[in-house]
Amino acid sequence: MKTIFSGIQPSGTITLGNYIGAMMQFIELQHDYHCYFSVVDQHAITVSQDRLELRKSIKSLAAMHIAIGIDPTKSTIFIQSEVPAHAQAGWMLQCVTYIGELERMTQFKDKSQGKDAVTAGLLTYPPLMAGDILLYNTDLVPVGDDQKQHIELTRDIAERFNKKYNDILTIPEIRISEVGARIMSLQEPTKKMSKSDPNKKATITLLDDPKQIEKKIKSAVTDSEGIVKYDKENKPGVANLLSIYSILGNISIKELEEKYEGVGYGQFKTDLAAVVVNAIKPIQERYYELIDSDELDQILDDGADRANKVASKMIKKMENAMGLGRKRKR
Repeated sequence: MKTIFSGIQPSGTITLGNYIGAMMQFIELQHDYHCYFSVVDQHAITVSQDRLELRKSIKSLAAMHIAIGIDPTKSTIFIQSEVPAHAQAGWMLQCVTYIGELERMTQFKDKSQGKDAVTAGLLTYPPLMAGDILLYNTDLVPVGDDQKQHIELTRDIAERFNKKYNDILTIPEIRISEVGARIMSLQEPTKKMSKSDPNKKATITLLDDPKQIEKKIKSAVTDSEGIVKYDKENKPGVANLLSIYSILGNISIKELEEKYEGVGYGQFKTDLAAVVVNAIKPIQERYYELIDSDELDQILDDGADRANKVASKMIKKMENAMGLGRKRKR
């Protein structure tokens, strides 16, 4: 059985964009692949974090993985910092990564733009991400298309390591969902929906209540035509809402265009809000059962144990390939 790895940062509540763009894939993939789903908290500290808020976000994200339908008996769910091999692999892979490659990363450019100073961790984020993936002999990495560049660099790093030292790292493939891979902001539909967006009206989170969801969708940017039609170039706001409706309502965009022909945006948005609320409700119910439970702690303990066993074996192979440590007599 092939292996999948996915890591999500615990920075803010999961958005509808995160859910549709990446996490919905997980539910289906866990039945056909050996899956590792990690809360990558070490990536989160590349920028300043409040200690208590970070710990809260770590548990919240772990609970959300299970709430959306990931089965911990089929998949390994764990916190990155509880598996020391991730930091070890990140350092070793930094040593085969070039500064020029890191400086070309779009996310580094975006996050460092206009800053007086940035951390070295922000620059060297990609080798740590590569370590996350390569430790588990990962065959497939499901991501939103904004992460494609990082996975391509991971492949380059792995190929370089294999050529220079020993052919032990699996070269992962990228899996991007064909539909809904990039859900856009409700207020600026040419930009991705983001957890860090300061405009709260732009983003729906999986913990928003029904009134918040309805209000955000009704205030979503569309246009003055009043025609429910999918046209990403000329009607990006409407196209974005149609994508959300189609995926969560399990109905084709063509059917939606026919259903709302001549109806206008008012009824369309009202119905979409109901679809979103219905999709999120069971997730929220399961989340609140888990968040402060012994069940969640046990799942994370078990996940860390399983991940440590696999990752530790790969670290030993990498160290041996690079000539680190010493050969022991026993």
